[in-house]
Amino acid sequence: MHRFALSLGLFAACGIGHAQSGDWQGLADRMNAAGIAPTLTYGGDVAANTSGGDRRGATYTDNLHVQLMLDGDRLAGIPGLSAYLDALWIGGGQPSKFAGDAQGVSNIAGPSAVRLYEAWLQYNFPDNRFSILAGRYDLNTEFYRLTSADLFLNSSFGIGPEFGLSGFAGPSIFPDTSLGVRLGYKPSPETVVRAAILDGAPLDRQDGSPDPFNPHNGVLLVAEAAWLTRPSASDAPAAEHRFRIGRRATPLPYDDKVAVGAWYYTASFDDLAAVGGRPGGRPVQRRGEGGAYLLLDRLLFQSADNPDRRLTGFLQLGITNPVVDRFGTYVGAGLAMAAVLPGRPNDETGIGVAMARNGSSYIDGQQYAGSAVDAVETAVELSYLAQVASWLALQPDIQFVIHPNTDPRLHSATVVQLRLELTF
Repeated sequence: MHRFALSLGLFAACGIGHAQSGDWQGLADRMNAAGIAPTLTYGGDVAANTSGGDRRGATYTDNLHVQLMLDGDRLAGIPGLSAYLDALWIGGGQPSKFAGDAQGVSNIAGPSAVRLYEAWLQYNFPDNRFSILAGRYDLNTEFYRLTSADLFLNSSFGIGPEFGLSGFAGPSIFPDTSLGVRLGYKPSPETVVRAAILDGAPLDRQDGSPDPFNPHNGVLLVAEAAWLTRPSASDAPAAEHRFRIGRRATPLPYDDKVAVGAWYYTASFDDLAAVGGRPGGRPVQRRGEGGAYLLLDRLLFQSADNPDRRLTGFLQLGITNPVVDRFGTYVGAGLAMAAVLPGRPNDETGIGVAMARNGSSYIDGQQYAGSAVDAVETAVELSYLAQVASWLALQPDIQFVIHPNTDPRLHSATVVQLRLELTF
């Protein structure tokens, strides 16, 4: 808990105390006027596995982000140019070590480290229809993302495990990003097409990465097309949403969204079932790894008297190559309700279900090794976000994990969490 106390002390010294005297707010205003927008965010999870799983126990995990958004027009007289820096400090425990699950019950958990998480330049062309971004980039801030699913803490609701657990050490997402280039095209206000090419391995692999763009790692290619129904200015909710860890804070961008995406690694990977093809019985190598996904997000209800009160539903469907990927298919779905309680316009609550199914080659490989395995890990999550202040959010959360890690020896786990988020 020393990290928690240290972080609160930092916020008190740099944020709240100065805000009371006006010094901090005045400094922030002057920096924004000059084209430099600083943000300090802290997220922490108290998580306890109360039954089942690998073992009972509790832990605390946290993140600290120090971010700068730079406006090229104000700083250098170049309209359309922007830059972003995000330094990340990850600390604390690993809740999934207690739950024993594969999908990840906490989307802010990661190996303890201090690293540069994102650092990129972006240029938007004058007609605002073309955009190019280059640098160290979290693709999940734009690809495989649904606003309704952002409420939930299980990692699969951010990006499906069939993609999130792919490649050598996962794609360029939290907590390990890689270098790349992203192109964006908006043929109409309701349509967005994006494509990216990224290094096939993150820069901060725990096993010691080769140099960036080493031929052994290949590259990752990602593409997505999204069709949106955007609210009119009069219908848009007035409430500001909290900063979500690893994502930039934005107003609600749409009512409905349909997106299709595909991804492909150019490197070679082990066949999960075929062994004996190389000396020592090592797995056979297969060239390439890829998958596709479909995302749906829909506004199901909005109160005429209180536009902040909204019920939305989402669906995630993902498939991948079962020869080299553990999870061959993924299905996620959920409901999210905003302003459910009178006088609480910024609160959110919801229920979500995430089901990751093992591919046939993974099952065959486990059986060959003499290990029994279930087909599907299912996580059911109930969550409530309480926006206590503009800078503080508290989120109690409970998850029921059925067949953790698809290991028949493990009983279903019950994980209780309390998320704390502070933003300055």
